[in-house]
Amino acid sequence: MLFGRGNMIRDFEEYIRQGEPGKIEKSQIWQTAIGLQQVDGLTPSKYLIETAKENIEGGIVFDEVKNRIDTYYKTLSGKQTDADERTEEADKVSARIAEILSEKTFSFSPVEYLNIHRRLFSGIYKFAGKIRDYNITKAEWALDGETVLYASADYLKETLEYDFKEEKAFVYKGLSKQQIIEHIAHFIAYLWQIHIFGEGNTRTTAVFLIKYLRKLGFKNISNNLFAEHSWYFRNALLRANYEDLSRGVHKTDKYLVRFLSNLLLGENNRLKNRELHINFQSANETIDENSGGQKNDSGGQKKKSGGQKKWPEKAAKLLELLAAKPDITRKELSETLQINPSAVQKYIEKLKKEGIIIREGSDKKGIWKVINDTAKQPLITNHYEYKNFNPLL
Repeated sequence: MLFGRGNMIRDFEEYIRQGEPGKIEKSQIWQTAIGLQQVDGLTPSKYLIETAKENIEGGIVFDEVKNRIDTYYKTLSGKQTDADERTEEADKVSARIAEILSEKTFSFSPVEYLNIHRRLFSGIYKFAGKIRDYNITKAEWALDGETVLYASADYLKETLEYDFKEEKAFVYKGLSKQQIIEHIAHFIAYLWQIHIFGEGNTRTTAVFLIKYLRKLGFKNISNNLFAEHSWYFRNALLRANYEDLSRGVHKTDKYLVRFLSNLLLGENNRLKNRELHINFQSANETIDENSGGQKNDSGGQKKKSGGQKKWPEKAAKLLELLAAKPDITRKELSETLQINPSAVQKYIEKLKKEGIIIREGSDKKGIWKVINDTAKQPLITNHYEYKNFNPLL
């Protein structure tokens, strides 16, 4: 009874291509709802897909969708395997996510966050909507079998309320879109790391995030990001909350920022799961410092005057300048490093994407903040060492 994710996406894309506004919105919502099941390795049934199509076409409302799914699985009661039970969870939670995302209501509060979990997992988890009362660890592929340190069960309610209070008081006025995305990445990473629920934490956080982004005015969210890259989203949350300084592994929001930049700004950052493994290192990359920062394509082209340097070497010097003088201007960086201003901007953007520097305040009066002191280490190397990496991820 399982239905391949590729088939699901193709079927729903057909409604989107037809161009009817109501069907487009519902199709995108269902793509997101079903795609989010991937974070827990769940796959919906063909029955759910066919029922979702009826909803998209206007034949049935969400209450009827849920009733049909409930009735369908009652007929299988006592005959289900463990795999069947996981498919049942995928079907029921998908239908509930679709319903929540279709609603034009939202309240930014811990109560709303808890209520989303309750609505998603009622009848599936006995602790639906409840704060966990035990500590947890989870061995993760991306962390080489290690776990993120989640919040202590003794202080979950207080920690949750504090994070909501801080975010509610935060002022977005005056920030660039990039700065807004970087802040949202910080907030959602902290919220997820509390892991207030025993199970279903990522799906609940993702639904809450989508609703919050809409409240902030991001109406045209690229829903296919969650349909196709929900596992990347979860691993990005892991990397934002894990560090092992003995191995040179630092917390970084860069992957989450990439995801959110694609989601909200329509950027086309590469989202590959293998790159989120803590042992993954990308291929060597170079920047032409006197041609506006263009990359060398290794196609045998001649170097332009001034030569071509590996960008980590100059990045190290740039980092030292930013650390020594946080209010330094791009013009001063260009003059000190003796490179083109456009190349300076390329270095800055790359360092920001790596999660190594951030800009606090406005472009004119703000300052640079170095997050990780990696000035003595190459930021990009010419190999990766993860022997068990899966090329399909």
